[in-house]
Amino acid sequence: EFGEHKLFRPYRDTRFSRDKSPYKTAIAARIGQGYIQFSADGLFTGAGMYHMMPDQLVRFRAAIDADKSGKGLEKVVATVTKSGLDVHAPEELKTAPKGYPKDHPRIELLRMKGLVAARSWEPAAWLGTAAAKKRVVDALRATRPLLTWLETNVGRSTEAEADR
Repeated sequence: EFGEHKLFRPYRDTRFSRDKSPYKTAIAARIGQGYIQFSADGLFTGAGMYHMMPDQLVRFRAAIDADKSGKGLEKVVATVTKSGLDVHAPEELKTAPKGYPKDHPRIELLRMKGLVAARSWEPAAWLGTAAAKKRVVDALRATRPLLTWLETNVGRSTEAEADR
């Protein structure tokens, strides 16, 4: 339903590290554009664009600035938030990006350097039941409007392809 999956190694590569403790404290996987992590802290799932390349960031901000797509993103954020996910940026500017007014109606979104929707759950007995899968599936489904907006308005980086 969500696309190809990739399980990340549950152990840490210690070949080039001074810290030789052998194990990670979490296990994680990518499922399509989503991410899932399980650890002693609980369960985490989310999706979005964690770190945008410069060309993506230009398109992201232009789409936020444009009335139609910018208001569309505000609606998407409201919808995804209502479903119980936290919509945030892993990194934000402290002020308006260059070329945008500080009083822009969507300045909070313009300051973001990425955009993800995620949810965490603390450890509990339900983690060992089918309820864990249901919560992950429900959360990943709830990210679809955000992923659609990002794909339509931002897309993949062309810079990464040019570096090949």
